[in-house]
Parts: sequence; C-alpha cells; structure tokens
Amino acid sequence: MGAGAWGSALAKLLVENGHSTILWGRVEDGIDEIARERSNRQFLPGVRLPEQLAFTKDTKLALSAEIPLLVIPSIAFKKMILDNADLIRRRGKLVWATKGLEPESRLPLDQVARQLLGKTVKLAVISGPNFAAEVARRVPTATTVTSDDPALAEEIAKALHNDWFRAYVGSDMTGAQLGGALKNALAIAAGIADGLGFGANTRAALLTRGQAEITRLSIAMGAKPETMMGLAGIGDLMLTCTDNQSRNRRLGLLLAEGLDLDSAQKKIGQVVEGVKTAQVAHNLARDFNIEMPINDQVYRVLFMGVAPAEAVHELLNRELTQEG
Repeated sequence: MGAGAWGSALAKLLVENGHSTILWGRVEDGIDEIARERSNRQFLPGVRLPEQLAFTKDTKLALSAEIPLLVIPSIAFKKMILDNADLIRRRGKLVWATKGLEPESRLPLDQVARQLLGKTVKLAVISGPNFAAEVARRVPTATTVTSDDPALAEEIAKALHNDWFRAYVGSDMTGAQLGGALKNALAIAAGIADGLGFGANTRAALLTRGQAEITRLSIAMGAKPETMMGLAGIGDLMLTCTDNQSRNRRLGLLLAEGLDLDSAQKKIGQVVEGVKTAQVAHNLARDFNIEMPINDQVYRVLFMGVAPAEAVHELLNRELTQEG
C-alpha cells in the first residue's frame, strides 16, 4: 500500500520471491500510468516492474490481502487505519515499512496502531538501511523485521529473504521505529554541513554525536540500546546521512545553497520525512528532558528561519561538556 519508490521496490521484491502481490496507489500518485507502463518513472525510474505484479486503486481490495503492508508517509498512517480499522481487524495482521512518528501524538506507529486496532491484530515493522533504487536493482541489502509476535516476524522475514536481500528478525519495535525516524532529521543536518563545505571531520562528529542524541531519547522512550547499534539504528543513520539518494540529505544540501524550505521541498518532489520528524523530536526532547542540540538546530533552521551557517555556529559554541 503505497506506490512510491519504496513501496514499488518492495512489491517487485515480493513478486520476484514468488508471492502474489498487489501494488496499491492513488490516482494522483500515477497508479494508472504505473500499471499501464509497468514502470514508476517518477519515483523509481529505469526499473521494470514484473508482469506478475497486480495493481489497484481500491483501498478495500488492497487491505483484503492476506498481509497488508503499508508503505505510506507517516502523516497518513493514522487516517489509513482509522478509515479501515474493521477490515484490518478481520485480516488480523498489519505490517508497515513507513519510517516516521505520528505527528499529533508523537508516538511510534505501533503504539498508534495498537490504540486504534486493539490487542488482537498482529503488528510488524520493516526498517533498516535500505534505498529503494538499490533494492530494485538487486544490490545486496540487509534489513530488520521487528514484531512483538515472533511468528509474524519470521513470516515476513522469510517472505523478503533471498540470496541478495537478507532479513533479520527482532522484537524491539520501539527501537527500530525510533532509529528509522529520528535519523531523518540528522540527515538534513548532514546535508547542511556538507553543503556548507565542511569536511569529513565534521561529518564524522555530526554522525557520532547525532547517534548519541537518538540513543538517549530512544532509551528514554523504552528502546533497547543494542537496537540503536544495529541495522535499524546506526546502520540506517550512516546510509541516510552519507548518500545523496536520501531525500533528507538532499534537503539539507538545498538549504545550505540558500533555498527556503518550501522551495527545497518542491524541488525534491517527494515527502521529506525529516521535516516533520525534526519538529516531533524537538517536542519529545522537551517532554523527556533530553538534550538534542543537533536536532534543535535543524528545527531552528526549518521552522524559525535561522540561517544554516548560524545554526552551525551555535552548535560549535555550546558550553564544553563530557562525551556521553
């Protein structure tokens, strides 16, 4: 459910693994054209989608699949479940590969789903250092499938796993989701730093201190420290912060060039999850009394009109403290 780059790549992977798969998308996202041409030219150019892949814009039909897999923006996650809660309950399983936090409640998506669906629906999340274009080209890749139901995690991992796509299983849904979401704001910071012409020293410091911020907040919210050192934690952080396939990193580069937020987002042409995440993380840090100076500066650039160079200056002039 979701015909963007990641949804299309996962649909392709599942079909190639021998699974009957339907790709759902909205008319405004071009699902009719994707179905007709068997190519997602806007979000996954140059990739041919398998002949066995089915397409639909019928939400009820898509959610009637044995295992619905949501790959939609986090801002749309709650409404999708609210509008279709009875149908999802009847299916009994829900999986998503969305990376983000629910913006109103500031909760990880599994907690939102649990509140809306009750305790009977089995939930799982796919998260890791995965660029859609590389998965579509069968580049060797690893990801994690986390669930509070071990059997469901195994089922989804087996569905994804093949000789070039390795799926690990885990149970720390909170950690996997926070790692996958919070790193997006740091990728904006990394893009800003590189766009301003800073070097490898700066990038290494930014990633290291940024990971410390993410880990502090995640542990406070119930995550396991070891999750933050795995694929869904530092693995995803390194990927998103260091490669220009990342929309969040590209946004930072454009901001460093002097574009305003609206212009930069329009130029990218897709949802940049780190924008909303920076705002949510800013509020969570306040709620949990956690210091997140890098995220705070990203927030100031995005929402308070602070120039990127000024934000970097503020970071460098913070009071001396111990590493930790």
